[in-house]
Amino acid sequence: MTNSYESEDWNDTVAIDDEDTAPLALADAAGPIWAVGEARPYPAERVSLGRWMLGGLKAGFFVSPGVGHAQPSPFQVLLLTVLASGLLLGLARLEVPGPAIFDWRAWLVPWWMTLLSLWGAWFALPPERVAEIDDDPWHLRGLGTWFALSSGVALPAQLVLQALSIAVVREWLPAQTVALQWVYWGLYLGLSVWLWAAVVRLTARFAGPRWRLGLFAALLAGLFALAIWQFPDRPWAPDESAELAAAPDTPEPPRLHLSQAVFEAQQALWPAAEQGLAAQRDGVVDVYGLVFAPDGSEAVFRRESQLVADVLRQRFDAEGRVLHLLNNPETATTLPWATPENLGRAIGLLAAHMDREHDLLVVYLTSHGAQNFQLAANNDPLEVAPVDPGLLRRLLDEAGIRNRVIMVSACFAGGWIEPLATDTSLVITASDAEHTSYGCGRLSELTFFGRAVVDEQLRQTHSFTQAFERARPLIAKREVEAGKPDGPSNPQMRLGAGLVPVLGALEARLGP
Repeated sequence: MTNSYESEDWNDTVAIDDEDTAPLALADAAGPIWAVGEARPYPAERVSLGRWMLGGLKAGFFVSPGVGHAQPSPFQVLLLTVLASGLLLGLARLEVPGPAIFDWRAWLVPWWMTLLSLWGAWFALPPERVAEIDDDPWHLRGLGTWFALSSGVALPAQLVLQALSIAVVREWLPAQTVALQWVYWGLYLGLSVWLWAAVVRLTARFAGPRWRLGLFAALLAGLFALAIWQFPDRPWAPDESAELAAAPDTPEPPRLHLSQAVFEAQQALWPAAEQGLAAQRDGVVDVYGLVFAPDGSEAVFRRESQLVADVLRQRFDAEGRVLHLLNNPETATTLPWATPENLGRAIGLLAAHMDREHDLLVVYLTSHGAQNFQLAANNDPLEVAPVDPGLLRRLLDEAGIRNRVIMVSACFAGGWIEPLATDTSLVITASDAEHTSYGCGRLSELTFFGRAVVDEQLRQTHSFTQAFERARPLIAKREVEAGKPDGPSNPQMRLGAGLVPVLGALEARLGP
């Protein structure tokens, strides 16, 4: 004969043998004695909020949560979610030195991953009929339990990630080098794997079907990868309005006024540019330069393009061999416009004056960049078409210029590398094909790339590759300090083997 009772710890109805164990069970039970053969309901064990928090943290270290078969109340689930997200949000604020603004969109968007993870967990958990009787406290049950513990499971890895990021921003770690960047990304990947494994292990404690657990693990890995790739924004961003408030008298950028005088001045610039170009010198690796800045909406591109033109003239013995094309209202009568048509005209003009087989052409492009790898072009009210890497490659090939150093200071500039790469080309970009660069706003003096590579490093060395290698960790460090929201720009470089002796001859002539 059997009787049944509700376990006080696990809220399970368990069959017992009346003759052998019923007296012991009844003696331990609290509440009234129920008739033989009748289920005796006992209240589920109440677990405090602190125990739920501790249980989640223990599960984050792959230890049993120790909550038995208890289930949280809706209010406890809400509190656990608010506490965990609030802690991470507060720590994220420390990643941005100085004034910061809260980006609601960047904070809310990742919650879609939480909802999908919740659905995946529901799919992976065992049906209730499978878990009606389970005497093993190692096995958990209930979607509410999973969600309550998952907030704590994620915390250990997330806190280490936050601490690492804050330490970099606060300069508590050594200055970044290329090697340290690899260490950082290795740690980031390792912590992400830790987080993934902890959540999967927590889900496995619910004793659901293994094939469902495998699908959930794959879904979770895909969500992590997608979030890192597509939604890297941080909830806090530098507050530029504070700088604007400190300089309320900052004038609005000038606007181009088209007139006959402007058009006539533009037409006169080309004959003057051709007459001013110096011829190549026999037996000398001469440097010719072409600086192209097509976005007239930001003064930073005017300053940067002028800097590059000056450095080429002064540091690379290129006086009389640099053409500067710029869209800016302030230079409409002094510099040729940066249009696709003028780009082709300038390349043809340089090719006619240089030794196309032995001299070196340095092309520097600076503008906003798009994910389709086109450079932003703006010279309102003049309509200007954008420039893409395919156009530049075609113009250089048609001109027959063999030796090329091409630097692209723009977002997503890494997309220019493959189209421009040749055996006798060096291509340097301010970012990879999937990330933005930084420092091209209204308040920027120079872009981070232009400042580090040109203004700082090329003033100290005549090696383009050495300047890039030295500048790369500086750019990464400054981006972290500035709170760049989408991760490091990850500048790129591709050097063709055939250009190495040309660059070597140039460095030998100009010095280290």
